[in-house]
Amino acid sequence: MAQQALHHDELAGVALQEEIGGETAELIRNKTPLVTTIINKFDVALRGRDLKDESADIFVLVDESHRTQTGRHGGYGTFALKMRRVLPMACYLGFTGTPLLKKEKNTLTTFGGLIHKYTIDEAIADDAVVPLLYEGRLVEQQITGKAIDTWFEKISAGLSEAQKADLKQKFSRMDALAKTSQAIRAKTFDISEHFRQHWQGTGFKAQLVAPSKASAIRFKEVLDEIGHVSSEIIMSAPGDREGNEEVDKESKDLVRQFWARMMAQYKSEDEYNRQITEAFKGSGDPAILIVVSKLLTGFDAPRNTVFYICKQLKEHNLLQAIARVNRLFQEEGQDKQFGFVLDYEGLLGELDRALTTYSAFEGFEVEDLVGTVHDVREEIRKLPQLHDQLWDLFKQVANKKDMEQFELFLADEAKRQEFYERLRAFSRCLHIALSSDKLFDVYSEAKVDAFKKAWKQFSELRRSVQLRYQEVVDIKEFEPKIQKLLDDHVTAMPAETIIELVNVNDSAALKAVVGETGVSEASKADRIASATRRVITEKMEEDPAFYRRFSEMLEETIRSYRERRISEREYLNRIVELAGKIARRDHGRSVPAAIKGNDDGQAFFGILDGALVTREGEPASSEETADIALKVIDIIKAHHIVDVWTNDIAQNKMRNAIDDYFFDVLRDEKDIELPIEVMDDLELKIMGLARARAFHALIESECGFPGARICDSSFLLE
Repeated sequence: MAQQALHHDELAGVALQEEIGGETAELIRNKTPLVTTIINKFDVALRGRDLKDESADIFVLVDESHRTQTGRHGGYGTFALKMRRVLPMACYLGFTGTPLLKKEKNTLTTFGGLIHKYTIDEAIADDAVVPLLYEGRLVEQQITGKAIDTWFEKISAGLSEAQKADLKQKFSRMDALAKTSQAIRAKTFDISEHFRQHWQGTGFKAQLVAPSKASAIRFKEVLDEIGHVSSEIIMSAPGDREGNEEVDKESKDLVRQFWARMMAQYKSEDEYNRQITEAFKGSGDPAILIVVSKLLTGFDAPRNTVFYICKQLKEHNLLQAIARVNRLFQEEGQDKQFGFVLDYEGLLGELDRALTTYSAFEGFEVEDLVGTVHDVREEIRKLPQLHDQLWDLFKQVANKKDMEQFELFLADEAKRQEFYERLRAFSRCLHIALSSDKLFDVYSEAKVDAFKKAWKQFSELRRSVQLRYQEVVDIKEFEPKIQKLLDDHVTAMPAETIIELVNVNDSAALKAVVGETGVSEASKADRIASATRRVITEKMEEDPAFYRRFSEMLEETIRSYRERRISEREYLNRIVELAGKIARRDHGRSVPAAIKGNDDGQAFFGILDGALVTREGEPASSEETADIALKVIDIIKAHHIVDVWTNDIAQNKMRNAIDDYFFDVLRDEKDIELPIEVMDDLELKIMGLARARAFHALIESECGFPGARICDSSFLLE
């Protein structure tokens, strides 16, 4: 099997190469049935020899064929030509473990066409690997004042006051360091505390890829100084070319001194590599393995679950590197569900566009990257569904505050097993959510607190029924992880808000922020944008069309500033304008007269607008759509009874009435074209909106907000 040559030992001489090449030639002349070799040997085998075997019964299997068969990979393309001179009639079969770059597609013509491909999506579906969840992580390296306090509170959750003080004292050394060292220190603190809070003690490991040998050593020095997470480094000897070259004397000396210590401890490079990699694959220390270029390909450590990227990687190198954490692992109750990729270099940004639009993957075809990585927010968004599924199991329990009724309901073993499975699924998702910085991009703090409260309640129920019915249940690895997260996030919550939240509904408050002195305009804009995003998140379900539109506008404005397409002043002006429009519920476009000033009417109009089409293919007019929205509201009110949203029968009657209206009036009388799938989708959205606005009305009424009331149908605000 011909393979891409690995890096040659510097001591390998020409004589040795000639000897090996001669052996290869001899094996071919003797028609040896099976020969395994590296492609370089064909170059040496032809020197001074007339070597050719024209048999058509020879099959050549070429690994890493995208790298070895074309001239763009330097000498390897030449080696491939010489191999074909030696074996001109052979059947060549090429293999590659990563998708071909667009410019490498000529590999297919070299081998005569594609025989078969096995995609990432297929491998995940076959349970051959686990999916990868991606999170872009931004760590500011120069942060001061309240900003650093907020960040520090987040990464030190769960520590005692004395431990927090010690950690902060260590971090304060940043001020005296050069910019590069500051960046390493800030990232290391975030990595250390991320692993401590979310993965330490779970049996899973992490890999950190550094840009150079010197930086790898500095990452470890800071990890050791913090003292919360164990780590080791795997690198090649100082003379080997690996990663970015160390250009300053201090870095070169640092690497030489480190290598001398390793050789004194392990006696040889082979033993150094063997002992550390074996320890990393085991259940003990180190928790984090720091690498530069080694162990980014062909390294299998199933416990390896988290991949911290602190180095610029792209194309094949990036694909192969992140695949280090997609291996299956199941042992002693530990069940690996995902690999996690945390990107400190912004390689894939917010992962909100096609992968090929990022420079790291721009050389690939879109279809070749399907399923490569998934936005962690995709998993976070599953929480409400899993939460509701857990509660749905107990629909028959009349008093939801009586735990005795819950325990009696679970007397049936089949019901208990279903409960454990649903709790396990919710626990896994909650762990992913709480360990991600993106959680509050998706949900409000109140919603997150509700998820935590539900988990604690159901976990206590699980323990009670285990004792009551004398059984032991394997909740798998997420029990200790979730409990630790809840301890950190609940008991370590600050008693007061560090940064006062901006009320975007108060124009005076917005003006006060804009008028602050000693603060950059970008900082003011970020503060208002965060408050605006929070409002959008909290109110999204109450008017999806309105808030989704402004959410997109907000994120586009933030992205425009981050990409330096607008100035700080323009950024601030746009954010203030957006916040004002949301507060005024200014759609930025005219609405039909029938629903002007009617928030409920506009919310239901937003669902229907653009979805209704006549049989002639023309969209329904805005006025007609508004009238339909008001009629839908009348139907909901007519079928809205007390506690309707906990009454499945009442909900079905409401939906059936809407369904009848769509069939009898819209389709038959108004000639609106409504395919079944469109109708079902609209009904689901309408029911969801009705539920959300009913809940909103209840909260505002109980809080005594002006203009709110609970009518006899407990439904909408006037």
